[in-house]
Amino acid sequence: MDLSRLWARLNPLTSPFALLDILIVALLFFWLLGVIRGTRAVQLLRGVGIVLALAIIVGTVAGDQLQTLSWLLTTIITPTLIVAVPVLFQPELRRALESLGRSSELIGRPLTGANRSEILETITIISRAASQLSQQGVGALIVIERTTQLQEYADRGVLLDSRISTPLLLNIFYPNSPLHDMAVIVRGTRILAANVVLPLSEDVIGPRRYGTRHRAAKGISEQTDAIAVVVSEETGAISLVQDGRMASYLTEGRLRSMLAGLLRVPLEDEGK
Repeated sequence: MDLSRLWARLNPLTSPFALLDILIVALLFFWLLGVIRGTRAVQLLRGVGIVLALAIIVGTVAGDQLQTLSWLLTTIITPTLIVAVPVLFQPELRRALESLGRSSELIGRPLTGANRSEILETITIISRAASQLSQQGVGALIVIERTTQLQEYADRGVLLDSRISTPLLLNIFYPNSPLHDMAVIVRGTRILAANVVLPLSEDVIGPRRYGTRHRAAKGISEQTDAIAVVVSEETGAISLVQDGRMASYLTEGRLRSMLAGLLRVPLEDEGK
């Protein structure tokens, strides 16, 4: 009887809105899981789920026998978790709302023909500089601005507004130079600022411990849609960080290819 009622409700010939409702909810959960994937929110979500499941089990199975525990779970802990969710998941909620507001992500708008050559030039310069810094064992952090403006972070550093070039990047990150520490922000074909302090990622769970540069790269990519290129001072490894996810031990060619893909610039345009 219950199965016949369920089929009558979900039958698309009767009404397509029930299936449409389920599809929208499924897509919503799929999108939310994509937002929190690879962040500490996964562990927090598991903890919240365990507490809520425990509250439901205790309330339905042993509510009469374990009255004090049932009262504690249903009256205090569960409402407290519901109120605390916006606080616990504040970075993830911010990322979700920002991703909704990014027109480039919603419609997949490619770069216009007028600035493709300039973006390709920036990619080549950053890749070449990262390779040379890696060979010299010099640490570096280069952040590429995309849709989300990074002016608030740039204002904390030293504003340059200089045309980007490989020698300039090498000079900035040269050890003991005044601007070598912290990060460089690149906007288009210009270095917006150097010596920029970035937010550090709180996601320190993983098989390896990240240094300050890598945590800063993850932090800015978690809070904005920026792309970060990191050169490790200890190992010389080149890493690319986007949306909180890191790809390490990249070659110059691989870095160029990944940057071109993320910025939607075909490498075939080079030299035209």
